Amino acid sequence: MTTIPITKRGAEKLKEELHKLKTVERPSVINAIAEARAQGDLSENAEYDAAKDRQGFIEGRIQEIEGKLSAAQIIDPSAVDAGGRVVFGATVDLEDEDSGDAVTYQIVGEDEADLKLGLINISSPIARALIGKEEGDVAEVQAPGGIKRYEIVAVAYR
Repeated sequence: MTTIPITKRGAEKLKEELHKLKTVERPSVINAIAEARAQGDLSENAEYDAAKDRQGFIEGRIQEIEGKLSAAQIIDPSAVDAGGRVVFGATVDLEDEDSGDAVTYQIVGEDEADLKLGLINISSPIARALIGKEEGDVAEVQAPGGIKRYEIVAVAYR
């Protein structure tokens, strides 16, 4: 089984979601199913069907999270020493060579990615272009509008 890289923060978020699903959501949907059953005829009971669908979703999500956590390779970015190279968990300050715009990204796992927060997926085109590069290097990224060039201004592990 292959391991899935995830930051310490990302693993904690998954564990919190799993705990909520098991202790709040699962018991809630079980109660909803019991209440719907008490109403009698299940063949035309929309509440019962909705509760069963919700239960299926919750159980599927629990299995998905447990699978991801069991295959996770938890990486603490602050403990990484890659000698200034861009690696998983690194926070990278970039400057767009065309526009001069500055952006900061942290390279994280698939479940943690959120572009609005500056968290990019390790398998995204920009992350793949940055991996292995150092401060001062230029990364070329194939974007929908053509090739974009970013200069790596700084690399941090936090």
